[in-house]
Amino acid sequence: MRTETSAARVLRGVLAAAVLVSAAALAGCRQDMHQAPRYDPLEQSDFFADQRASRPLVEGTVARGHLRADKAFYTGKGPDGAFLARVPVPVTREVLLRGQERFNIYCSPCHAATGEGNGMIVQRGFKAPPSFHIDRLRQERDGYFYDVMTNGFGVMQDYAAQLKPEDRWAVVAYLRALQFSRQATVADVPEAEREQLDNPAPPAAQQGTTGHE
Repeated sequence: MRTETSAARVLRGVLAAAVLVSAAALAGCRQDMHQAPRYDPLEQSDFFADQRASRPLVEGTVARGHLRADKAFYTGKGPDGAFLARVPVPVTREVLLRGQERFNIYCSPCHAATGEGNGMIVQRGFKAPPSFHIDRLRQERDGYFYDVMTNGFGVMQDYAAQLKPEDRWAVVAYLRALQFSRQATVADVPEAEREQLDNPAPPAAQQGTTGHE
């Protein structure tokens, strides 16, 4: 019968110890992967006095781009709380075109493209809004229309989510253009463009070839 030498026993012990150390190291690494050293949202914490892992924002913190220091621009009201009389941004051709686009998308279904208040939804039975061309709304301040788009009015929901503040002012500017168009005269048309009133361009469908020749 062969007996195990002292050297063999020592070697076997060293190998066993190495295996155990390796197994412990691997087990520890796997544990870290399963339970990372972090908190999940709304998880309880024993570190903070209120036991909340999710910490509140530091008082006065404002997300980048959301300071909104210009209260008049973002509320449509002046320091006295009254509605602004005029749009607080330069009204350019680009602003009017943007306002027209947004108006046709979000406002015309009820108010109609002309602002008369007989849009397609109204024709389907929805309550008709007042025409933008009545005296009361022609004389209303610009900030009023901005406020209605921001907060809603009556059965009209707010459109703050659909229209950014700058787009709301663009819609107000275009709305004023619609109102002005009802009372405009030939004298209000730039002289260089008056000829187009007597010789309007043909519809796009009639210009040039159709591509089917």
